[in-house]
Amino acid sequence: MMQPGEVMVALATLLGATVVLFPIARAFGRWIDRRGSQPAVPRHDDQRLERIESAVDAIALEIERISEAQRFTTRLLAERSGGDPPRRSPAAPSR
Repeated sequence: MMQPGEVMVALATLLGATVVLFPIARAFGRWIDRRGSQPAVPRHDDQRLERIESAVDAIALEIERISEAQRFTTRLLAERSGGDPPRRSPAAPSR
């Protein structure tokens, strides 16, 4: 059985731990709540992503035009030299 002095020490330790740990746990909980409430992507980043997307689309279109011009030039050079035009590889998409 515990002595009265030991009980007082145990209660004082429990009270002290509660006084110290409760504010820390509360602050941690608030930090988690604040972190979850912030938007994942700020509003100005949406506009920036849209501009990047349109730029990538424009680049893809230009690359397609360049590849068409290259195929056309290759076909012309092959016809001039009298050889057969080069065949497309099986991996190339047909249009």
